[in-house]
Parts: sequence; C-alpha cells; structure tokens
Amino acid sequence: FIYLFNSNITLGKNGVPVAENFRLEQSTIADTVQAGQVRVKTLYLSVDPYMRCRMNEDTGSDYLRPWQLSEVADGGGIGVVEESQHHNLAKGDFVTSFTWPWQTAAILDGDSLQKLEPQLVSGRLSFFLGAAGITGLTALLGIREKGHVAAGANQTMVVSGAAGACGSLAGQIGRLEGCSRVVGIAGTDEKCSILVQEMGFDAAINYKKGDVAKQLRELCPGGVDVYFDNVGGDISDTVISQMNQNSHIILCGQISQYNKDVPYPPPLPPDIEKIQKERNITRERFLVLNYMDKQEASVLQLCQWIQEGKLKVR
Repeated sequence: FIYLFNSNITLGKNGVPVAENFRLEQSTIADTVQAGQVRVKTLYLSVDPYMRCRMNEDTGSDYLRPWQLSEVADGGGIGVVEESQHHNLAKGDFVTSFTWPWQTAAILDGDSLQKLEPQLVSGRLSFFLGAAGITGLTALLGIREKGHVAAGANQTMVVSGAAGACGSLAGQIGRLEGCSRVVGIAGTDEKCSILVQEMGFDAAINYKKGDVAKQLRELCPGGVDVYFDNVGGDISDTVISQMNQNSHIILCGQISQYNKDVPYPPPLPPDIEKIQKERNITRERFLVLNYMDKQEASVLQLCQWIQEGKLKVR
C-alpha cells in the first residue's frame, strides 16, 4: 500500500512547500479487522489550502493538529467499505472523514466515519469533499452567519479567490441568498470568463492585469456591502478601501499569507484598519466547524441547488 508522509526536511513558517517535504512509502495493513473497525479503500482525497498551516509546529488554530514528521498525512477523504466489524456500516457503504489518512487502503474506527448517500449528488461522490462538503458548507454558512445578506437589500458582493473551490461557490450562493450584484477577482482571463459565463457572476477582475482599484470602482459603483475574503494581502486591502458603512467581511481564508510567519488572521495595515473601524466593517474569524449543528440541513440545501442546476460545480 502507498502512504504519504512528511519528510524531515524543515520547511518552517516562511517558505513554499516542495515535493521534498514529503515521501511515499509502501507498507502493509493488518490482516484482521477488529470489532468496531472497517477496512476501506480510498477513492478521493481533498488537498486544501489550510494544509499549509498543518506544516507548522503551531498551526495557529485550536482545531487543527500539525502533521507529525514521518507520520501519515491526513485530511478530508472518501472511501468504500470493503470489510466491516461495525454495527452501522456494511461492505459497499461509502464513507467520509475529515481526518482520512493519505493511503490507498486503511483500517479505521467506524465511529470516526460518516456514511454518505450517493443519490444526493447523483453519484458524484467527490462532491462530498467540495460543493456538498466542507467547502460548500464554508461558503454557505459563511455567507449566512457573517455576510448579513438580505434579499431585496440591493447588496453588492465581492469574492476574492473567486475561481477557487470555495470562492466559485460563494459567489453563486451570494446570489441565491439575495445579493443583487456579484463580482469575482481571479488570476487569469480564462478563470474570469468561467465565473461570468458559467457561474453567473456579473463581472470578474483579473488582478494580474490593469488597475484593480479602478476596475472595482467601475464594477461596484455603489461600493461593496459584502466581501468574501479568501486571499488577504494587497487584494483585500483594495477591496476593504471600497467597502460601505456597516458592511461585512466574511473572513474565510488568507492564502496569500500562508507561507509567511504572521498570526491568523493577519493584522491589516494601519490605513486599512482605520477605514475598517471608521466604517464599522465587521471582520470576524469564521470557522465552519463551529456551526456543525447546521451541517445536515445545509448539506441538503447544497445538494438541492446542485440537483436543480442552481449551483454549478467544476
């Protein structure tokens, strides 16, 4: 079986991960499945930005455990049960976990797994790691809990990292929840085209071309009411400077800062912080795991939108 480990090469808080930080090893798993356990075959693994933080001894978060040197890496995963000694799981069941080991096969504690219903996503199981999983929940619950979106309020939403897994959903959900205008920021013309033509964004800005502040003013003439922030850094500073009084930042991620030794969320530059305070702009840390009491209903909502074609997924 193939395992993925961290190597003992020191990365540190400042630095970009490289292949040499990991290694592949072949090993075997136990022959016997104990009571309460299941043997699974791995079908899908999710590779996500937060994993960079797990390469630090201090992840900057109470809910994230750092990856340990020479231990199997883990994250969101989906597999199929091949043998079961668990009362609620049978051979052929599809299961998922947020701490799935990066290996082709494993013996896992059945209580740590959640059974999936493939019909909810028309058999597209990988959606349970994306649009109908933590990614979709982050977009939906972030907007509902921190965005203060109200139908008919004529609100403009801006999404950074808009072509990413979470951002592309957030813009669409912002529209479904009632925003009248949605503008995305992405890094290529192709991504911008997909956002507008496929995802229903009103407009998209390629931040690598032209004056972002100028384009933002033209595309959001009434200012910005809701900002779904995936990136932080200069892009976010530009957006915040054009936000309205009593507007809201959904602090989802700060990917531009993950290879730097800064606290999370990173502090704003003094001039931007002044704008935030003077305009009473909310900027609160958002952790989707704090809202798991709403998980079941929210996943069903996401699946319904996907089935109805209201939520486009790439």
